[in-house]
Amino acid sequence: MPDTAAAVVEHPAEADVGQSPGSEFAPLLRVVREQGLLERRLGWYTLTILVNALFLAAIVSGVVLLGDTWWTTLLAPPLAVFSARTAFIGHDAGHAQITAGKKAGRSIGLIHGNLLLGMSYGWWNDKHNRHHANPNHIDKDPDVVADVLVFTGEQAEERVGLRRWLTRNQAWLFFPLTLLEGVALKVSGFRDLRRQAPRERVVEALLLVAHVVAYATLLFTSMSPGKALVFAALHQALFGLHLGMAFAPNHKGMEMPDPDGERWGHLRRQVLTSRNVRGAALTDWFLGGLNYQIEHHLFPSMPRPHLRRAQPLVRAHCRELGIPYAETGLVDSYRQALRHMYEVGEPLRTEQPREDGARSGVLRGE
Repeated sequence: MPDTAAAVVEHPAEADVGQSPGSEFAPLLRVVREQGLLERRLGWYTLTILVNALFLAAIVSGVVLLGDTWWTTLLAPPLAVFSARTAFIGHDAGHAQITAGKKAGRSIGLIHGNLLLGMSYGWWNDKHNRHHANPNHIDKDPDVVADVLVFTGEQAEERVGLRRWLTRNQAWLFFPLTLLEGVALKVSGFRDLRRQAPRERVVEALLLVAHVVAYATLLFTSMSPGKALVFAALHQALFGLHLGMAFAPNHKGMEMPDPDGERWGHLRRQVLTSRNVRGAALTDWFLGGLNYQIEHHLFPSMPRPHLRRAQPLVRAHCRELGIPYAETGLVDSYRQALRHMYEVGEPLRTEQPREDGARSGVLRGE
């Protein structure tokens, strides 16, 4: 994966400095470097990758040994959990958290993304780095582009037909929709192959096809077609739900920069648009370290185990500058994210139907 996000962190663009916002980040970066928090943790990641691989191998072995019985479907939930762990490893590899070498990082990402999950590492990397560069920016962040969900009133106004109904009810539909996220990520990866350079396309495509063939072979040679389909549906649905639960609290309902307003420096751009989730070791494990979203966005190349150590430094620095530092509990983070989506869809629920089919005065601001 390209080191775009890491480069943004260590060398904030001078164009964003303005009222010297670059200097707001520089003292924090200096302290973080002095404490060695940007240094790689190869041993930690090696152990993490080995443990995850052992659990995946154990689950696959269980599928083969149990065979054609409904008891085998009980292995779908743990497979979903460790599939999410696999995705977190690929995510960290893409941010150069595991190794500074691009080739080694890409190899880890391709194995954990394309081969083990059937998700395109190249597609995810391109999309995710653009998100990191401009989080919650309506024109630049691909994660807030109007699609199945919308995040601003202006986006909601443009919805018609089925998408309009989805927007009206998106807060209630969010978690049910994440059940489809696992499959949607795979489809997006295959579709993105056309964008990639020929050499990258061949490697990514071969690994994606290898995953599909191996996954189908495992299930359909171990179980009857009906049980295999139930297992796959349960696994993919829970995998998507797990990822949705990890990503939902991070930015939804946080500040969204005005495209025509004052440009923020790196510190404010990342802190004001991100939300942390409080918790102990179990929360860190379940959310893959993404509960330290502020620290992760400020320092994308910082190894996951260092994020907790960086948090007091970042919080104190923000307090000194008077910059709001958002942190809440896990349940409340979901409540805040869903409340934002509910409020975005509110005008569509309160509009009065019109015979000519035009938008109501509520949406036009009359």
